[in-house]
Amino acid sequence: MAKRLFLQVDDINAEAPSFCRMRPNRAHWLIFYCGVEIMRIARVLLGLWLLVGCLGGWTALAQPQNPAETTQAEQQKTPQGKAAYSLPPEKLARAIAYSRQRTILGFVETGWGILQLILLLVLGIAAWMRGVAVGLSPNRWVQGFTFFLLFLLITSALSLPLDLYAHRVSVAYGQSVQHWGSWFGDQAKSFGLTFLFGGLLVMLLFFVIGKSPTRWWFWFWIPAMVLVVIGTFVVPIFIDPLFNTFEPLSQSNPTLVGQLEQVVARGGISIPPERMFLMKASAKYTGLNAYVTGIGSSKRVVVWDTSVAKATPEEIQFIFGHEMGHYVLNHIYKGIAFTGVVLLVLFWLGYQGMQWLLRRYGAAWGIPEQHDWAVFVVLMLVISVVSFLADPITNSYQRAQEHAADVYGQEAMHGIVKDPQAVAQQAFQVLGEESLTDPNPSSFIEFWTFSHPSVGRRAAFAAAYDPWGAGGEPQYFTK
Repeated sequence: MAKRLFLQVDDINAEAPSFCRMRPNRAHWLIFYCGVEIMRIARVLLGLWLLVGCLGGWTALAQPQNPAETTQAEQQKTPQGKAAYSLPPEKLARAIAYSRQRTILGFVETGWGILQLILLLVLGIAAWMRGVAVGLSPNRWVQGFTFFLLFLLITSALSLPLDLYAHRVSVAYGQSVQHWGSWFGDQAKSFGLTFLFGGLLVMLLFFVIGKSPTRWWFWFWIPAMVLVVIGTFVVPIFIDPLFNTFEPLSQSNPTLVGQLEQVVARGGISIPPERMFLMKASAKYTGLNAYVTGIGSSKRVVVWDTSVAKATPEEIQFIFGHEMGHYVLNHIYKGIAFTGVVLLVLFWLGYQGMQWLLRRYGAAWGIPEQHDWAVFVVLMLVISVVSFLADPITNSYQRAQEHAADVYGQEAMHGIVKDPQAVAQQAFQVLGEESLTDPNPSSFIEFWTFSHPSVGRRAAFAAAYDPWGAGGEPQYFTK
């Protein structure tokens, strides 16, 4: 859930598709209580999730078992009537199976994350964590960080089996080559960073709740947005290098830098070579990717070394043009503004939902009021449900930005490469093949979970888009 609260960097190829010991008498009563209350809460908070989850799982399972059943008519076509993006039969079968597993796993992870929070409340574990934290020290900082540490330890342990399985699936389908030692190392780093910065946010949250019990959702939103901006600036410089190795693109690919500078000049902007980086993704991943991240002096374009190894220079120029489009079209700034609106609504709904749950279940959960440390679990429950239900809105916004960047990238290549349509279409073909992307995903899954348009849709648009022809008009460049 914490991942949803941070502004995501763009990339060109992202389709969704990350103990208490109780006395026996207390435990027996809670078992009975759990059975009754879970049904009540699930009916109110999880009804929509169950509906969406069932639809998502059904659409994933309903995909053709035989790859031959994925007909050309169902796929996105070029103006010549051919499939814009297709896979050979053996790879198509693997892509369909991989897509199905990712889809089901995504909905299961979301549902299990929500159910975890319900169990922490219903079984009295949240109240127990509060008791441990308060009993450890009268110091509020010690209490807050202790409570948050217990929360992270328990939820991380409960989520670990699914996390392990997800990594196993990515390795089995050739999407990851990261060994388990490196994987656990990344998990430990993520846990430490979440504990440090999440703990500070928890302390800030309860400070604001204490100062303004009825308006904290607004006053907490202001510093939260400041932290979003700071995080957008800091992450590329200090956080990303903890997980991957970066080097100036000019260091290993000076010729490619010169080719990318052609695209930069076409756009009439300045992206100096020192803002172009190569990420050595091949140590962990096999797919192709590139992304734009940062803000101000930390803004940069990153190209994976797998892209350099597996794509042609012209295809990389298109990928770069796409990323340059995010620069020129101010998508990071617009994304921050969009995040601000989403967070404000999310915090307000979090406040309203938390108050309702405290009135209805607070006494039974052992959480009498919102100043209690355990109320953090209640708030996370509401935010998790609302965030999941808001996924189609946030993903639709991101898909619109990605489409605009596709348009810009293709227009930026005009006059630099011989056939921009063919180059862009082939770039998506390579991206899809390397990422085992299903050419014919469910429309429902694409609507709910995809942060980018489907590869087939993007490839078909690329093949057909020719604003320089008769009667056409470019969106971002003059004829």
